[in-house]
Amino acid sequence: APSNIALVKYWGKHGQQLPQNPSISFTLSQCVTTTAVSFSPRQTGETAFDFLFEQKKQPAFHPKIQQFLERITPYFPALEGHRLSISSQNSFPHSSGIASSASAMAALALCIVDFEKQFHPLWTEEAALQKASFLARLGSGSAARSIAGPLMVWGQSKAFPQSNDHYAIAPAVEWHPIFHDYQDTVLIVDKGQKKVSSTLGHGLMQGHPFAAQRFEQAHSHLEEIKAALTTGDLERFIDLTEAEALTLHAMMMTSNPRFVLMQPNTLALLQKVWDFRAQTDLPLCFTLDAGANVHLLYPRQDRNPIMDFIQKELLVHCQQGQYIEDQVGNGAKKN
Repeated sequence: APSNIALVKYWGKHGQQLPQNPSISFTLSQCVTTTAVSFSPRQTGETAFDFLFEQKKQPAFHPKIQQFLERITPYFPALEGHRLSISSQNSFPHSSGIASSASAMAALALCIVDFEKQFHPLWTEEAALQKASFLARLGSGSAARSIAGPLMVWGQSKAFPQSNDHYAIAPAVEWHPIFHDYQDTVLIVDKGQKKVSSTLGHGLMQGHPFAAQRFEQAHSHLEEIKAALTTGDLERFIDLTEAEALTLHAMMMTSNPRFVLMQPNTLALLQKVWDFRAQTDLPLCFTLDAGANVHLLYPRQDRNPIMDFIQKELLVHCQQGQYIEDQVGNGAKKN
């Protein structure tokens, strides 16, 4: 299952992993989690699962997996009678703001739904993907959007009549062709673990002084970005995408307690992107998740001059010059 990068951000939740505002994301194609699960009858007193990450035991991940399995068992009670052997690996650094929990929980949910399908021979593919998105959400909110693609909407919005808070949809909309192979080059400013977890950050939207305005803004931005994505209005797309990225970090910087996840190198990259766009008129823009790393979004047709700029000017701000070349993809695949 792939990671995804939100254009309109989800920040703040209520109930059981329900979003305070709708979001839309590009599904990626190279930043993926590959997960295999084998199911066996669980003996009395046996643990519910064992877990290997990149062929090694990783007890630090156990509480999150345990919580996920407990949350989804009411929707698939047969899990109680099974022991899961889970093996997982990433094509990119985990816990560094490239939405690794999204791809990880999506992949795990898809494995479980694939197993459950045996008991529901009449399920359509659409029903199975919907169930996988619903379950993935219970592990990580943004994981709901890592099931299909190229664009996924999660959270109820007037802009997308089929949208809802419980699972993400790939809307039946004709997106402008320029976005079909849109590029995302991820600049790794810091591949270490984030100082503040997304779960804590979402919680700080409760009682945030600007929460109501933020949720209202996200609704209007979603309607506006839908128009930009269908007409190919890159100027509007860039303006909205960057506004959303900076608003996300503004919410963190004005919460209580306050926190700053951008680093000096992050800010240097943003300034250079603005300068480059002003000088060249090329439609390069940035977005950020809840971390220090920078996603650079641009059309494939402009790839050569932009990659030249990235390599000559931007990699100096990356940890050991590291970056990931990615592009919009169509969702998860079963190997």
